[in-house]
Amino acid sequence: MEAPPRWLDPEEKAAWESFIRMQEKLIGRLSRRIHADSGMSASDYLVLVNLTERSSGRMRFLDLAKLVEWEKSRMSHQVTRMAKRGLVTKEECPEDGRGAFIVATPAGYKAIEEAAPQHVEHVRRLFIDALTPNQLSTLTRISKRVLDHMEKQPD
Repeated sequence: MEAPPRWLDPEEKAAWESFIRMQEKLIGRLSRRIHADSGMSASDYLVLVNLTERSSGRMRFLDLAKLVEWEKSRMSHQVTRMAKRGLVTKEECPEDGRGAFIVATPAGYKAIEEAAPQHVEHVRRLFIDALTPNQLSTLTRISKRVLDHMEKQPD
């Protein structure tokens, strides 16, 4: 016999729903701004940020997919689209014949360098400026706690 669902009480439900609504609205607005400002999708931006933050400008395909929480097929389609536009290339992994590296191209670096200043200004305007330093610190601690908790949970 299965245990009954642990339904959310009104306070838990309000916290969950407000968090989801905030996250959806924030991501939606930032995605539209990235596209309007640079012509890149939010997915393009996410891939390029993660590649260009590394000194080598490269990551193993599966590591990148895991980092951004995407399925292999979604990452594969995204990389294919970006490669057609010259933003990334795919290189074979010498240690693993089935593995591959995704590498930011000079055009990818240029695209992220042009988009990042505008993006960070939108993040500041829509998110950072809404919070006091104490609230921002609290949100950081809460987010880290939830992330740490999720790491201990099975998918």
